[in-house]
Amino acid sequence: MNSEFKPALADTPPLHLLDAEYFEYSKAANPISANLITRIPYHSFPASLYDSGPSRVVPLDLSDALGCEGPATGPGLCANFIRLNAGDTLNLQPNATSQVFYVIAGEGSVVQGEHQIEWSKGCFIALPGLLQASFRASQDARLYYVHDEPLLRYLGVTRSADRFIPTLYPAELANAKLREAADDPRAQDRSRISILLGNRHFPQTRTVTHVLWAMYGILPAGSIQKPHRHQSIALDFIIDCPKGCYSLVGTELDADGQIRNPVRVDWSPGLAFVTPPGYWHAHFNESDTEAFLIPIQDAGLQTYLRSLDIRFS
Repeated sequence: MNSEFKPALADTPPLHLLDAEYFEYSKAANPISANLITRIPYHSFPASLYDSGPSRVVPLDLSDALGCEGPATGPGLCANFIRLNAGDTLNLQPNATSQVFYVIAGEGSVVQGEHQIEWSKGCFIALPGLLQASFRASQDARLYYVHDEPLLRYLGVTRSADRFIPTLYPAELANAKLREAADDPRAQDRSRISILLGNRHFPQTRTVTHVLWAMYGILPAGSIQKPHRHQSIALDFIIDCPKGCYSLVGTELDADGQIRNPVRVDWSPGLAFVTPPGYWHAHFNESDTEAFLIPIQDAGLQTYLRSLDIRFS
């Protein structure tokens, strides 16, 4: 018989109790107001980040400001620029369910599994994330690229099944559909002149993937797109614009429905910038030439959750 006596350590709780915490409601219900979590910051990323140099992916990383593991442009999305020189190949395989690309310039091909897509300037491409995607350029190319790896990283999961197959939105057809929307006699009565990219696998949300939402839009000469807001982050890319185009962004409206104390973001071709969720924003074109933009958002997910809450002043 072992007579050694081992007293219980009364001051050490069982492991299954160690992580439990309790907070009074008013000190925890709004972690932004309590300074426990940061707001998504305004930020712009110029075309100079990718207009020259070797082939590479340039993450638009705000993870330090967000207090999360990076790279991440928002809590659930990462935007990137891609520089891909003629003859070079880049292999992409983020832990993501959804990837959307816009071809800023150049041409080439992408192979993912049994699918091969030829792309050129102005094309949009949507790829699932299970398999590696191999991009090769036949001409010097630049692309804007958004995926949802930060969302999966936060959830602690890995992609396990693809919800759609690689999908091409050819430039010629996308431009024709956008011009059709712009030429509609009722276009000037609508909140914006744009088309949304959809996928037949997501009829409820009518979005480019089940997570991502992508819009291709025109800001007509001399026009104002009135203040609006939504709960999805907007990762905006300016395809082309004249001088005199800009956005105003702020948290509140005044009595006249205009943004109070706004931050101004001046547009330039090839610029990417972040519009935080829940913020009012308005777009202005004070020139005599059209401007073209692409917002990509996590609004596929937000729409499915019934939480997008888009509003207009």
